[in-house]
Amino acid sequence: MYCGHEYTESNARFALHADPENAALRAYAERARALRAEGRPTVPSRLADELAANPFLRAPEVAGFADLRARKDKF
Repeated sequence: MYCGHEYTESNARFALHADPENAALRAYAERARALRAEGRPTVPSRLADELAANPFLRAPEVAGFADLRARKDKF
């Protein structure tokens, strides 16, 4: 998957705050940190990785997604 921005590291900080026990997310965040430290992009990513790590894609229902989005806006 390709996105039009490079916010992976900052998004991972919020995601880790929202879902700190997610081992896939911790690995995803560390990979992003290492890539950016080398000046490399974090994209593309694989849908399977996003489904395992991204708390917005893991939200069980619309209300959960909306709550995450509101929390991210204030993070």
